[in-house]
Amino acid sequence: MTIIVADTTCGLPRELLAQRGIPLIPQVVMFGEEAFHDDNELDTAAFLQKLKAAKELPKTAAPEPPLYYPVFEKARKQGESVVVVAPTGKASGTVRSAQTAALEFSDVDIRVVDTLTISCNLGSLVLVADDMAKAGKSADEIVVKLEEMIPRGRIYFLVDTLEYLAKGGRIGGAKRLVAEMLEIKPILQVKDGQVESFEQQRTKKRALARLVEVAAEQCSGGESAHLCVLQVEAEEEAEVLVAELKSKVNVEDIPIYELPPAIVVHAGPRAMGVGFFVQPSGGMV
Repeated sequence: MTIIVADTTCGLPRELLAQRGIPLIPQVVMFGEEAFHDDNELDTAAFLQKLKAAKELPKTAAPEPPLYYPVFEKARKQGESVVVVAPTGKASGTVRSAQTAALEFSDVDIRVVDTLTISCNLGSLVLVADDMAKAGKSADEIVVKLEEMIPRGRIYFLVDTLEYLAKGGRIGGAKRLVAEMLEIKPILQVKDGQVESFEQQRTKKRALARLVEVAAEQCSGGESAHLCVLQVEAEEEAEVLVAELKSKVNVEDIPIYELPPAIVVHAGPRAMGVGFFVQPSGGMV
């Protein structure tokens, strides 16, 4: 069976990954000289406490290549292939780290897939890949499926403050000040592997309503849409968002995934969003 490898930017619950036997590779979060792996050393709750108390914004780094070695060694011993489902290479060095690690295992069939996405959509791709692996599909078939889905992914989200995006260099400080003075709530999107502006609303309530509208307009529903909600420190609002989505889009199960520390560094507390996959131009998958 092909081994599917995830990392913490997918936002999937660790319990779920453990139940499925999916190896989880941590990202690195650095507060000054202190470095933490965001799996067993620093979960989101502990990270938020440190973030709010920190004088400077923490930094993030991709997992060190040796973290992949145990997984790749297991594949070598068992004669199995590996598919690493990695976050966008345009915003993370994870793809490069996995590729570097794979160079040490030239006798193992290792595929590193740059999904051009993060968070809940990355989680959906991990689950699709794992379902296929458990059904006996080959690494070739899994990679083809992922590459077909990747350009159909959509993520729209809003942040409670632009402070963290500005500090992290994702937007200019002047843009942040103007938006906050006018009480503008920008809706952002992940497009072609990068965070970009989508549109602006004057209140958070209107911005959340717009997320529902956008999902209803673009997401045709059904299991193949993999509609999901992302949040951090906004559990109640996320539940309300799920209820609104269910009233507008034909999807029975809409999971809520918590943003991991490596993403919260840039998005900040109380970020929320939706992720899904639009139908291919030819119709149903």
